[in-house]
Amino acid sequence: MEATEKIWMNGELVDWDDAKVHVGVHGLHYGSGVFEGVRCYETPKGPAVFRLADHMQRLHDSARLLYMDIPFTVEELREATHELVRTNGLPACYIRPIAFYGYGQLGVSTQGNPVETVIMSWPWGAYLGETALEQGITTCISSWKRVGPNTIPHASKASGVYLNSMLATTEARRGGYDEGILLTDDGFVADGPGENIFVVKNGVIRTPPLSTSILPGLTRGAVITIAHDLGYVVEETPLIRSDLYLADEFFMTGTAAEVTPVRAVDDQELGVGPVTQEIQTAYLDTVNGRNDRWGHWLDYVDAAVQV
Repeated sequence: MEATEKIWMNGELVDWDDAKVHVGVHGLHYGSGVFEGVRCYETPKGPAVFRLADHMQRLHDSARLLYMDIPFTVEELREATHELVRTNGLPACYIRPIAFYGYGQLGVSTQGNPVETVIMSWPWGAYLGETALEQGITTCISSWKRVGPNTIPHASKASGVYLNSMLATTEARRGGYDEGILLTDDGFVADGPGENIFVVKNGVIRTPPLSTSILPGLTRGAVITIAHDLGYVVEETPLIRSDLYLADEFFMTGTAAEVTPVRAVDDQELGVGPVTQEIQTAYLDTVNGRNDRWGHWLDYVDAAVQV
């Protein structure tokens, strides 16, 4: 991680090295936090954040599922993000808002612990490697299952939930693969550790439904809209592992992963197909300000200053 000048912390900008908390914070011991991953892109009109208000609303929704009240509104967090991006002077960056229970009491209960709210930004390139977007990645079915919806609220982008993801990614990397794929306890395809899943078969795009304990991804939603607008049929339907092996194409989506082709699953070679490439191009052209068709998703930082 490359350090930048400032971090927004509880309503003010502080120096990167001064953004500290006590080792006794509740979130460190129990994973009682929620976070977002947001990208700011360099566009011809200046820095633009993709679906910023939607991300901050999901942060609030995630917190609500953890009985947490974030002491800043969605609009206040949006304005804080603009301030941070301007201050750090990065034309493109990754943005990490996080809210967690802080230092107070160290029992399992969160009572007596304040909610800390932080936004970081730093330069970050391709999440799954510099060649991933063009050449695709290799994946494997993880032995770890996706956490069930009545075990932990997976609709919440909660810090503790991502222990599940960390185990799957670590297992995949140790096995020589780029990323893992998690199944539900019933054997249905859920998602990647930090990505939603799409397969293409006979020209139809299919993606697992929210009932498989997946995060309602904002990039997932954008890709579904783009695909519909380009004339594709998109079905939210249960998938099994053989659907991945027999797919014509397979790709993953997420803020960090963007639209990443999957060229192999469990050593079953798929390659990179034309539908994936078309959707990837439309998405990347949109977020980089080269295509105005879906330009309403971009929140321009400089434009906000002039209002």
